[in-house]
Amino acid sequence: MKITDLRARCVAIPLNCQLRHNTGVHPGYFLRTILELMTDEGIVGLGEVGGGDQTAALAKLKPRIVGLDPFHLETIKLKVLRSIYYLSNARLYAAIEMACLDIQGKVLGRPMCDLLGGAVRRAIPMIAYLFWRYDRPEGGDDERAEDVAEHCEQLQRELGVQAMKLKAGVMPPDEEARAVELCRERLGPAFGLRIDPNGVWSVPTAVRIGRRLEAVGLEYFEDPAWGIEGNAAVRSQVRIPVATNMFPAKFDDLGPAIRLGAVDIVLTDLHYWEGSRGVKDLAAVCRTFGLGVAMHSGAEFGVELAAMLHTAATIPEMTFAGDAHYHYLVDDVIVGGKLAYEQGCIAVPDGPGLGVELDPEKMERYERLYQEKGDYYARFHQDPRRPAWYPAPGGV
Repeated sequence: MKITDLRARCVAIPLNCQLRHNTGVHPGYFLRTILELMTDEGIVGLGEVGGGDQTAALAKLKPRIVGLDPFHLETIKLKVLRSIYYLSNARLYAAIEMACLDIQGKVLGRPMCDLLGGAVRRAIPMIAYLFWRYDRPEGGDDERAEDVAEHCEQLQRELGVQAMKLKAGVMPPDEEARAVELCRERLGPAFGLRIDPNGVWSVPTAVRIGRRLEAVGLEYFEDPAWGIEGNAAVRSQVRIPVATNMFPAKFDDLGPAIRLGAVDIVLTDLHYWEGSRGVKDLAAVCRTFGLGVAMHSGAEFGVELAAMLHTAATIPEMTFAGDAHYHYLVDDVIVGGKLAYEQGCIAVPDGPGLGVELDPEKMERYERLYQEKGDYYARFHQDPRRPAWYPAPGGV
């Protein structure tokens, strides 16, 4: 079997609101590049990658992989990810690996999780991922801690989720801490709580807010300050586990982070950690050094979410509920529409491969929407309400 062609299309799917974060705003839609790998046996594998329109970047890699066997992932990784260091892009390799694993599963008639060691769970618990919102479905914006707590209660009722994470670094830190405290008060002692300022807080601010939130029993404090050194400084002064999806977010930085004592829990991501197989390598390192593992969300659509679910299903230590922006999407590009939440979980799709297929009509519709809306990553996630604003890490 040989790879004969690569096709990549960028699509945009609307959200039910605008999502604020400390580097700007997702302006009412998410963007993903959907990859199709064709083979000489007529089997097509699906992949997905974020970060704006990646079609041109993937086209540059096409000559490197055409003619290769999709089962030969080590060779593909060497040619895509290791050949030229200044062109190395783990995100793009991960999308190609995802498509190759989809092909392998279809050839073998087995779900992708079986290629990664087999599932130890059939459904993955997910969180209520909370953002400060513009243009909420019911109207208005989130302005107070009460708005966030009410949204958390709503998601708990509608999805059955048993944990939350607040994307912080947007409002004054004390108001964000108050939102977490209200969630504890309203949802009870067993509900999982997390906060993630994405490194924008200074070390003194992160320490002060962390100490305040020790009383509510956070599952973890994610990226409280900037960099490995910043997280290590906070971790040494706050009695809450420190998690990260930023520092480290690649194997080169994992050793220094462990030596400096910067992290307790690493959030896995298929794109940062070189695909599903790379995530399995990461999980082995975490197991060796006694670190926890959780699952990061990158605003994925159904193709990548399926790959995330298959991967998480094979990692026994991944006991934290997974991140997902998915409940903000109004639709998906896969046949049958969005994957369903049941009692706070999303089931691992049945195989073969990823267990999902593209809906041609929806791909066409949302490719047109992308062409109409454009690539907001090229606009640096601008905040439409504050056109002169820009992020300032460590400035709070």
